[in-house]
Amino acid sequence: MQYFSGRFKEAASDLILDFHSSIHFDKRLYRYDIMGSIAHVRGLSKMEIISKEDGELIEKTLIEILESIERGEVEFSTTYEDIHMNIEKILIDRIGDVGKKLHTGRSRNDQVAVDMRLFAKDEVKKIQSFLLELIEVTTELGEKNFETYMPGFTHLQKAQPISFGHYMFAYSEMFKRDFKRLENAAELMDFSPLGSAALAGTTYPIDREFTAAILGFKGPTLNSLDGVSDRDYLIEIMSGLSIIMMHLSRFSEEIIIY
Repeated sequence: MQYFSGRFKEAASDLILDFHSSIHFDKRLYRYDIMGSIAHVRGLSKMEIISKEDGELIEKTLIEILESIERGEVEFSTTYEDIHMNIEKILIDRIGDVGKKLHTGRSRNDQVAVDMRLFAKDEVKKIQSFLLELIEVTTELGEKNFETYMPGFTHLQKAQPISFGHYMFAYSEMFKRDFKRLENAAELMDFSPLGSAALAGTTYPIDREFTAAILGFKGPTLNSLDGVSDRDYLIEIMSGLSIIMMHLSRFSEEIIIY
């Protein structure tokens, strides 16, 4: 049973553990957490901070843990608070003290920052693929309906005549801008915080360019404090998603009115 600190003689109650834990929702980050850990352990091994043999054992076991999770064989526990501690506990249970070496030169601060960026990058790509489908459909309908005439509306009143093609192209333009907004957010967040540690980096001679490349980032973040503390890219993504929903809501309402 985990203890919160040396101040307490008794273990925390299940109610407190449940309240304090984030595993209920951050368990969906398991794949990204393992990806980040594999990149980190490869970096530790490359720089001879840990032995090649230990690095290979840790990486092999992390892959096995990933496979176990995806087969539904792993039950996460609130005792270990979050996805990072849960996976680390499973790793140590399987290979003993060697598993503890994975955390060398790393903090949960840069772990969660890496996980969130990897997760957000994938989610943005998924949403962009849906937008491309929408753009393709609206553009195709627009091209087929150059001479399909309809009233254009302003303030819910009929105004100038337009074609249905012109109407559909309007939404093609909106969705193109939505795509670009997400593309901008993805571009700005495409840097790896791994190696920032708690906030001021680490004294271990790690190679941040190496680990960033493994994870598919353009490079490492330039400032460790900014790397672990800022989540502006998530706000930008949420803003982009809000605008997409506004366009979709408008489109849906107009179809209902018509």
